[in-house]
Amino acid sequence: MSDILDKIVATKKIEVANCVNKVSLANQREQAEANNLDAHLKPRGFIQSIERKISAGKAGVITEIKKASPSKGILRENFVPADIARSYEKHGAACLSVLTDVDYFQGCNDYLQQARAACSIPVLRKDFTIDPYQVYEARAIGADAILLIVACLELNQMKELEACAHELGLDVLVEVHNAPELEQALELKTPLLGINNRNLKTFEVTLQTTLSLLSMVPSSKTLVTESGILSRADVRLMREYQVNAFLVGEAFMRAADPGAALSELFA
Repeated sequence: MSDILDKIVATKKIEVANCVNKVSLANQREQAEANNLDAHLKPRGFIQSIERKISAGKAGVITEIKKASPSKGILRENFVPADIARSYEKHGAACLSVLTDVDYFQGCNDYLQQARAACSIPVLRKDFTIDPYQVYEARAIGADAILLIVACLELNQMKELEACAHELGLDVLVEVHNAPELEQALELKTPLLGINNRNLKTFEVTLQTTLSLLSMVPSSKTLVTESGILSRADVRLMREYQVNAFLVGEAFMRAADPGAALSELFA
């Protein structure tokens, strides 16, 4: 694990403990289950939305709503999650990914709720999920999917978190950075597999990471390439290799109109 990821996970453990003291696990679970019965809040089908785009011959794009990052600082001063969500949906995004981590990405749960209320596409809670409490919390705030990062979890933890998510109707995006992590990810049931092109130790980004791991990915998986998609040439390269799902964040966050930037990149 990289130093930054170690640090984030340590912070996250403290954060979860503090959250449990404010809202009990039983109460989070109760709210999560209540949301599943509410027509407006029940899960929207994250994987289904991506696969629908791909079946129509389009790219399945997960567009990110992210105010800041540990390495780049503030990405967007004029940060209105609802406006960004509407723009993304208008311009053809399959799904949203909303950063809710407070300490390192200046996110919050409210951002996810605001974004989801403003559109009809599914939303991933992008956070560092290490505890079942966070899975219930994700559904309680309206998320349709959660992220599991192999670099900061043991296999038995991932299986427990995935089972908890599936029990609540949440989809799971499992994220890897290299071959050993990919082998572990393939032990999970989720068909949604993300390959992050950013090296966690050097922070170098190369699309070769996705391409080098392609041969290990079974056809039963929907592969999402993450980070480093900056030009139409990058999109073309991935699609030539039958990689049709993308997670794109920072490139859009710096644009005046994030949705228009999405249209431009995937035109």
